[in-house]
Amino acid sequence: MTDTFDAIRVSAVTKTYGPTVALDDVSVVVRSGTVHALLGENGAGKSTFVKLLSGLVAPDRGEVSVFGESVKLVDPGAAHRLGIQTAFQEMTLLRNLTVLDNMLIPRAPVAASGVIRRSQAKADISRHFAELGLSEVNLNDEIGDLELALRQKIEIARAIYRKPRVLLLDEPTSSLSGPDVEWLGRIIRREKARGTTIIFISHRLSEVRDFCDDLTILRNGRHIGTGHVADFSDENVISMIAGRSLVHSFPPRAQTRHALGAEILTLESAGTDGKLKEISLSLREGEILGVAGLQGMGQHDLFLAIFGDKPLRHGAMRIGGQRVVLTSPRDGISARIGISLVPEERKTEGLFLRLSGTHNATIPIIDRFTRFGLIDRKRESAEVRRAFDKIDLVERAEWSPAQTFSGGNQQKIAIAKWLMTQASVLLVYDPTRGVDVGTKNEIYQILLRYAEAGGAVLFYSTEIPELVHLSDRTIVFYSGRVAAEHSGDALTEQNILASALGSAPAKTAI
Repeated sequence: MTDTFDAIRVSAVTKTYGPTVALDDVSVVVRSGTVHALLGENGAGKSTFVKLLSGLVAPDRGEVSVFGESVKLVDPGAAHRLGIQTAFQEMTLLRNLTVLDNMLIPRAPVAASGVIRRSQAKADISRHFAELGLSEVNLNDEIGDLELALRQKIEIARAIYRKPRVLLLDEPTSSLSGPDVEWLGRIIRREKARGTTIIFISHRLSEVRDFCDDLTILRNGRHIGTGHVADFSDENVISMIAGRSLVHSFPPRAQTRHALGAEILTLESAGTDGKLKEISLSLREGEILGVAGLQGMGQHDLFLAIFGDKPLRHGAMRIGGQRVVLTSPRDGISARIGISLVPEERKTEGLFLRLSGTHNATIPIIDRFTRFGLIDRKRESAEVRRAFDKIDLVERAEWSPAQTFSGGNQQKIAIAKWLMTQASVLLVYDPTRGVDVGTKNEIYQILLRYAEAGGAVLFYSTEIPELVHLSDRTIVFYSGRVAAEHSGDALTEQNILASALGSAPAKTAI
């Protein structure tokens, strides 16, 4: 390769944070006009690589070239001037501002008088959204009122609105599923056809094969390999990412077929003021009940209602046969059986990022360690250590702020917090979103062990294969209702997807 055809050339770059080496003498070349996948476990250095190209961090050593020119990306403005735009997984949209205001940051069109030309800007952005297939977006809606998948699409739309030469997509599909992923595929192909170079981070190998020309693998901050996607098998990629062979992406199905216990939780014709309508379901001890559905079909309201964060306006909820009314999450946590929720967004809903793993883990149960207003820190620490050991969390998670950990370890802290409540019902909403293949396997094992011990799991995932391999049965949401239930031989990706799209499931061949 020659510089003429290189959009990005990173040469011998090292970046450290105290004793932690985030990038260790990394050299990567990204060909102009290609889609280049950046792969690796959480903590492998991907986020640092993206922040480096985005101007958010500076390398300690090494050189970065953009289209053959050696550059110093001292701040995001420098990256923007070179045509580098980033759509982050942990989105940079401001929740209390409108879609329009977010799209205008930081470059609103200004008249000679200094007044922002809002009418012109609104027309331009409306046209841009229409070109991207986002005509349904109301520019006057506040970002915080929108669902996660739509916020992610707006984050991507904002990066493209700035007409990038290099577009960095940081795990853009971690909050997308089904048609939304297909939408992104169309956008990527369109931008590539226009000559845009795209760096694409994902933990989903099927997307890498569908979207990308080349790939680079990082592990423990080091460059492991680069080449054409077609030259690598899935087994090669997984082994290079993990540094070990992961023979099974999922535990054997037989592990989920243990005997189920008594019915522990039921909903009868339940509905909310939102998108949940006439839902009836049951959950038994030892069961993993999968939940599928395209974004916005009511499944999020289901989880909030069971946890007590969204009131039921009609219907009933029963625990162990007794009707209950939950008015807050505190009611759910303190219910006779205990209900816990690992939420959709770990950084904003699941964790206090500036607090240590210990303080995060004991927030729901701090009364357990308190006497006469004083916290028994020794006892608290001992229980947290036991909980973290069970899910293989590094020791420093006990005292280090949650924000210093990779997404996978943050998610494990969020899960440990709710396991410590000793609840009998565990609600997990897309728990493997944005985590690497190794951590995914660990989370699968955590859920299976919880169910095998007699706990009941309600498990939503945007990745249908997870539902097929982990669930005892799966219900599928469509327009706020349970459209179908699949179990046994009918629990297939094809049937779940058909039900999610409002179609009849395929008949099983005899």
